[in-house]
Amino acid sequence: MSVDLDLFAGPGGWDVAAGALGMAPVGIELDAAACATRAAAGHPTIRYDVADFPAEFYAGEVRGLIGSPVCTTFSAAGKRAGTAVLDVLEAMILDLFEGGKTRAAHRREMARMLRLAWWPGPKLTRAERSARIRKAVLSASLVAEPARFIYACRPEWVALEQVPAVLPLWQAYAAELRRAGYSAWTGKLNAADYGVPQTRERAVLIASRAHQVSRPEPTHYDPRRGMQLWGTPWVSMAEALGWGATARPAPTATAGGTATGGAEPFGHRDRDALTAEQDAGRWQLRRNRGAGFLERGGPRRDHPPSEPAPTITGGDTGIVRLSWVHERPSTTVQGDPRIGRPGHKDRDKGESQFAVDSVRISVEEAAIIQSFPPDYPWQGNKTARYTQVGNAVPPLLAEHILAMATGIQRLERAA
Repeated sequence: MSVDLDLFAGPGGWDVAAGALGMAPVGIELDAAACATRAAAGHPTIRYDVADFPAEFYAGEVRGLIGSPVCTTFSAAGKRAGTAVLDVLEAMILDLFEGGKTRAAHRREMARMLRLAWWPGPKLTRAERSARIRKAVLSASLVAEPARFIYACRPEWVALEQVPAVLPLWQAYAAELRRAGYSAWTGKLNAADYGVPQTRERAVLIASRAHQVSRPEPTHYDPRRGMQLWGTPWVSMAEALGWGATARPAPTATAGGTATGGAEPFGHRDRDALTAEQDAGRWQLRRNRGAGFLERGGPRRDHPPSEPAPTITGGDTGIVRLSWVHERPSTTVQGDPRIGRPGHKDRDKGESQFAVDSVRISVEEAAIIQSFPPDYPWQGNKTARYTQVGNAVPPLLAEHILAMATGIQRLERAA
């Protein structure tokens, strides 16, 4: 009997996608909270550390292999450390494709290079640095584990996903798979191009021994680049979450004022619509450094709706800050209740500025932005639930990847 294996299965992003294609992979996952979520969702699961799992157990029985290894924790830790470790990981992958037993030696070499690079910083004690390096090396080396399973199980198809920094390693995988007779494609995909209300970019590898594979055809496009002859415009964050004013343009902002307060920034219909959203508890109008600030939140209201709406200038404050949620997808969902506005990573303003610029969302809203079903049964404490959501592959993106890998025709979801 053939099975599909999902390594590092997490809470079930790949499983939701597979279910839409009539598949039910067996997930291998160690984290207790993720396993609880998988159990509540009905996904077959083996609780085990992938690095210790005997891949030979499934030799000759694996039809498809799926993997989203844990993120490489030092992928952006400076060119010396990052580049050196990627080189060692590539050598480790090539050895595992040949059935080599050199994982421990490669891990020792990665640790040596990180010590030479003074990663993660010179201010830590020797014990602290050693602990951080050991954890980072064990985490990073997980990206090579799918090669061990490919060697032992010879699956018909493979689908792997990780952060963009891992693309050079997927390219090493692709070269080895082609030598073994697979058709292989690897590159970066933006989840927003496949209907996910989030601009989440990921490095993806797709390979098959049964048919030719290529980049999955996008179904959505960025409307800021002009109208297209095919596809659908990106799904905005507000549209996905059903937040207020999604059926109309964002309120118009004025560009200044007079001694008496200047022009009214909203017409009465705009004000009524926003007030209704406040009364429903879906938005708060807060004072932020002198400017009106709309924030996702509970029913508390710092600015009574009976008062005139605050004037919004052409600066980078006030309601203008959140107009983007009506215009475009969310930025990348992480293991955090905050969504940063577009470009927040480029501003170098630190965590405090990120907190000011961010939009707060619930676990359920984060999951919807990831394209999970609204009623998905997340388990664990709040931190564990946010972490699971942030680490998961968006099911809708995964569905397109699996359709290409397996050759199964996907059915468009009902609007």
